[in-house]
Amino acid sequence: MTYKILIVDDTAANRLMLRDILVYHGYDVYEAHTGEEGIRLARELNPDLVLMDIQMPVMDGETATLKLREDPRTRHLKIIAITSFAMKGDRERLLNAGFDDYLAKPLETRKLPEFVRQHLSDG
Repeated sequence: MTYKILIVDDTAANRLMLRDILVYHGYDVYEAHTGEEGIRLARELNPDLVLMDIQMPVMDGETATLKLREDPRTRHLKIIAITSFAMKGDRERLLNAGFDDYLAKPLETRKLPEFVRQHLSDG
């Protein structure tokens, strides 16, 4: 079974890096560059995992995640926050906001495949 992963990030270089790593490890990867597009694709694709940037213009990742959690079609999705917020309490705040886990930037690219694998096997 090939897993579908949706990357939601407004920075093209971040999407490219994540996509390259995940495709190399055999995942089907889809990309959105705004929170609104992320919501639309999540509803359309029903991905196995969403990697959601927090700081995006127009609609941030927390708002997009809240909308996905409010929708019966998408509330079950596994959503990981990706953020440069790495202060004490940020992880807990994001988990309380509806994220399943948290990845701090800069990402440890060598650890990313195992992190993703662990979250997909939890489902």
